[in-house]
Amino acid sequence: MSTLNEAPGLARGIASARVEGAIERARDGAGSLARLSVTDRLIHLAKLREVILARHEEILDAICTETRKARSDVLMSEVFGALDAIGWLEKNAGDALADEKIPTPLTLMGKKSRVYYEPLGVMLVISPWNYPFYQAVVPIAFALAAGNAVVYKPSEWTPLPGLIEELLEAADVAPNWVQIVQGGGQVGADLLAQGPDKVMFTGSTRTGKAIMAAAAEMLIPVELELGGKDPMIVFNDVNVVRTAAGAAFGALTAGGQSCTSVERLYVQSGIHDELVDELVRQVRTMTPADGPNGELAPMITPFQTAIVADHLTDALERGARLLTGQEWDRVSDTIPPLVVVDVPADCKLATEETFGPVVPVLRFETEAEVIAAANASSYGLTASVWSADDARADRVARALRCGGVSINNVMATEATAGLPFGGVGESGMGRYKGVAGLRSFCNAKSVIIDSDGTKLEANWFPYDAKKYGLFVKMMQAWFTDSPVKVAKFGVLGTRLEGYTQKLASRRRGR
Repeated sequence: MSTLNEAPGLARGIASARVEGAIERARDGAGSLARLSVTDRLIHLAKLREVILARHEEILDAICTETRKARSDVLMSEVFGALDAIGWLEKNAGDALADEKIPTPLTLMGKKSRVYYEPLGVMLVISPWNYPFYQAVVPIAFALAAGNAVVYKPSEWTPLPGLIEELLEAADVAPNWVQIVQGGGQVGADLLAQGPDKVMFTGSTRTGKAIMAAAAEMLIPVELELGGKDPMIVFNDVNVVRTAAGAAFGALTAGGQSCTSVERLYVQSGIHDELVDELVRQVRTMTPADGPNGELAPMITPFQTAIVADHLTDALERGARLLTGQEWDRVSDTIPPLVVVDVPADCKLATEETFGPVVPVLRFETEAEVIAAANASSYGLTASVWSADDARADRVARALRCGGVSINNVMATEATAGLPFGGVGESGMGRYKGVAGLRSFCNAKSVIIDSDGTKLEANWFPYDAKKYGLFVKMMQAWFTDSPVKVAKFGVLGTRLEGYTQKLASRRRGR
């Protein structure tokens, strides 16, 4: 693993935090952070945006050294993506976190209903190895905007030691507002055992289940962004060249090592062969991830290379055909694009998350057939639907069981900071980003505001038979359809309130 000092121009920032007592230190920091207004918190995020923008080339050096991904890929997906998310927070967090006015029902006339969006306290954020910068900066920024302190544990495979610390320090983020703790899975388990107020984990489904089980023992809420087996559904009426380009990008960006990569390419029979031919032509022109012009990234971890080899071997042994990448030895981490056709619907390549530069192509005939096939997966992260028929594309998008759908585009919902991101099934639970995601970092506190005075509520004690009868009449008036229901309800309500005060006075002996 590289260290930050190996990246030109970047000096090591503040030291990584200790595991012991990390949550307690964060809790001390959370108090001062929560007392800041949203506007004051966003000042720190604006500084963070400025320092990332100013030093983007140095940051790219560090990320590319650790991940070996294509520089242009890292620039657009990690650095631009992080800046875009911070920019969204600067424009929208104030309104999203402001006290929300809620209409008060007529039965509670005279009172005010509000929702206060308050910090949860301490967020434990555990990120994956495939997008080590974006998956650090964006959850940290959302947590800070909401007023939470953060304990962040990066993957031990791509830790970017010192990088995030230095950027946060330059943004005047206090040390106990964000602590970064390096280490493997046991470190994450030790941090969870210290009792954060919420856990946000991005990574494998297997590890996500283990985190959820451990958190359940302490009733700690979890946000799980897990694996995917995302389908790309292509109908006969598309532009073949553009759609093939979308498939190539969706399946091969970051070497296919993205949770929202295209992992199943469903092509309607009428254009199946034409689209496959065009896809093969395009992927054969792609170049290795070397410098700003490179495209194809190698695998980041050896265990993922082994999974790709296993899935490919299983498919080929069961009758699938490999159209590109025949030269791969199934050992090297430099894997060429693998376009596979005649893929059995129940093989590993069609059912399990591969997380590599593979494009499994499956043929379909009808809309109903492809919807059923796409929804048969235990995963449900994102999907894409391609058709010139807008009504059909919308209809299919609504029928898919997943957290996000791009229509005539690919991986676009994940790239949109204003949209909530997350999945269903074994792809996880909860949402982050967008207004819904920002508020998921908050305690939504419901508040009713009434005036002081002598008036007793009609539903308070004491009770008697007459009061009961008035309640029944009022209920019947309110829930029966009638053009005069409001007037009738008002008259009965006034009678009930007056009688309540009289009954209470009698009870007090007046």
